[in-house]
Amino acid sequence: MNTIVTTMKDSTGMNRQTGSRIGLIAIEAGVNFGLPLLIYDRVAPHSGDVVALMASSLPPLLWSLAEFVRRRRVDALSILVLAGIALSLLAMLGGGSAKFLQLRENLVSALIGLVFLGSAAIGRPLIYQLARAGLARKSPDEVAAFEAKRDTPRFRRVMTIMTLVWGIGLLASSALACVLVFTLSIHNYMLVSPFVGYGSMGALGLWTVWYRRLAQRRAAR
Repeated sequence: MNTIVTTMKDSTGMNRQTGSRIGLIAIEAGVNFGLPLLIYDRVAPHSGDVVALMASSLPPLLWSLAEFVRRRRVDALSILVLAGIALSLLAMLGGGSAKFLQLRENLVSALIGLVFLGSAAIGRPLIYQLARAGLARKSPDEVAAFEAKRDTPRFRRVMTIMTLVWGIGLLASSALACVLVFTLSIHNYMLVSPFVGYGSMGALGLWTVWYRRLAQRRAAR
């Protein structure tokens, strides 16, 4: 969940402090993937796969909650984080087998992807809301300049395309992760899933940076 928000903040140009962002991503990778794997390997032999998976999901949930409290703002980014936390809690508390628990966790990304697609379908692309929320944390002037473009056809098309690509990308990443749930052991899946998650988010982030710059060059002409 944090991977989605962090990548989107970087790729939409809301934070350009590269060194600090790399450090934060490294910490998030440890909390969201390294620590859960360590917890699972320690707990599973004594308490079984289901309990171990539930225990391993606590660090990412606590990290997401801590990030929300640290920001202390209710905007589109915060709502996205809270929605991810709520969906993850439902996945963890729903019961069932270990495989079913893994599938429910992957469906969090799929549901967020559907929200992206739905927002584009109703003409309110979620990328716009997330970008505006990020700019609001920096400068009112930047927000005003951003909002001034809102009703121009070119700008709306760019926001819609970005939102569609993110929605499709999140659904594709979730589908691949679900396939891996049934083809890999739990331990191996937890080793591979960071490459799927961060790989897909990185690809979407790089595409967004490229497309945003392309749109800016076209607008300048």
